[in-house]
Amino acid sequence: MTQPTPTPASTPASAPTPVSAPASALRALAHADPSVRLRAALAVGSDPAPASVGTLVERCAVEPDFSVREMLTWALTRHAPAATVPPLVDEVRSEHAQARSQALHTLSKIGDRTAWPAITPALLADPDDEVARSAWRAAVVLVPEGEEGALAVGLTTQLGRGPHETRLSLSRALIALGEVMLPALGAATAHPDPGVRAHALATEQLWRDPEAGFASAVEQAKRIVALGGDGREGR
Repeated sequence: MTQPTPTPASTPASAPTPVSAPASALRALAHADPSVRLRAALAVGSDPAPASVGTLVERCAVEPDFSVREMLTWALTRHAPAATVPPLVDEVRSEHAQARSQALHTLSKIGDRTAWPAITPALLADPDDEVARSAWRAAVVLVPEGEEGALAVGLTTQLGRGPHETRLSLSRALIALGEVMLPALGAATAHPDPGVRAHALATEQLWRDPEAGFASAVEQAKRIVALGGDGREGR
């Protein structure tokens, strides 16, 4: 059976049959079989109750299977933000990377801006790439109106970091902020680090021409940096 990737809006049409009893479902979240855990998370989300939130949050921190983690996140989005946001905010301070990453991911799906103060500069610069990527995505969703420019400045401090997927995630986060990010990005094109300059230029190229693709934008930016340019000639 195809495992679903749920969204907060609705239960997947091809979802497996839920476990019937809520108490049994909560116990089954720790079952050895991931397909059982998947059905259990679906059952808990299909019958939301505040008492289930703590168990769901705790399981997010240790669940090894991606599809089950997505279902746990979906189950949490089925509960009231007043019940889910406080424990998730606590989790973003965890010493365990997966706990931080999954909590941030879930907060981005819930979209409650009361969680914004939890998105600290330390999280945006988290040494774990997966945590940082989750923080960037959550920040773009949760940032209050009027603070996008300051967020863009914070995000540009991470330009040049990590492998291709990490850099692409950062570029997408900056682009999602819209035109307000252009001054901070423009400043980064003059950074003394060629890796930062290339990433900034690639992000600008992707902003101007989304159809070009990130890989193509990166190669073009590398050529510009190698030639000593800033990509602004002829604009």
